Amino acid sequence: MFDFHIHSNFSADCETPMEKTIEQAIKSGIREIAFTEHIDYEYPDSSIVFDFNQVDYDKKIKEMQIIYADRIKIKKGIEIGVQPHLLERYNALIRRNSYDFIICSMHTADRKDLHSGAFFKDRTIEEAYQLYYEELLYCVKNYTQYSVLGHLDLVKRYTKGKSKQSFHEIIREVFRIIVLEGKGIELNSSGIRYGLESGMPSPDILQLYKDCGGEIITIGSDSHVENTVGYGLKEGLQLLESIGFEYVATFTNQVPEFHRIDKLI
Repeated sequence: MFDFHIHSNFSADCETPMEKTIEQAIKSGIREIAFTEHIDYEYPDSSIVFDFNQVDYDKKIKEMQIIYADRIKIKKGIEIGVQPHLLERYNALIRRNSYDFIICSMHTADRKDLHSGAFFKDRTIEEAYQLYYEELLYCVKNYTQYSVLGHLDLVKRYTKGKSKQSFHEIIREVFRIIVLEGKGIELNSSGIRYGLESGMPSPDILQLYKDCGGEIITIGSDSHVENTVGYGLKEGLQLLESIGFEYVATFTNQVPEFHRIDKLI
């Protein structure tokens, strides 16, 4: 079992030390994890700063890798919150640092955050979804320094109603680009924790990814506290298998490694 989306107190929205998370992962039988700490440059909510000291982070990861070497694999990752006008700044970040795994996520659109609802003000659900996916499409057309797209349909989490449209056409264009570039997506199991009917993305989008030739897919809990490490991973793997995926990926030095799902469940 692998959990490739975990946060520690290096992320501004998490207070959990790495040690607590690692110990819980070991107890849960997870054999490999990736810490994917948040960097969201110019996050619209000025009360929270999604950035951290990269030197300290690298030092801490290496320390944990040594201490827990005989019990669990620990990978150094990052979750970047892209916006169309910030892509070169993220390129510079990735050039300066080394990571095993990079999640490319969108937590904002139109320079407004999703969490507070600011992005949805004065827009219909369909208008919000369309703009969100348009910005995502722009980012994948103009940015390549990542491993997978994170919780691709995150916009659903913050809307009180459901869209009557699937937006498969624009999502298919996103997939066409990332499949050709050898990029993947994640199945983020936290969707159910937050009241959605499934993880993110939803099964129809997972099916669309597979239909577009997508094969690189990771799975993660998006845990910010130790007791949610590994949340929903088994069910997520079962879902992937039911759709027809045979492998789930992990990453080392940004190179995917593939593991048969039927050996994990």
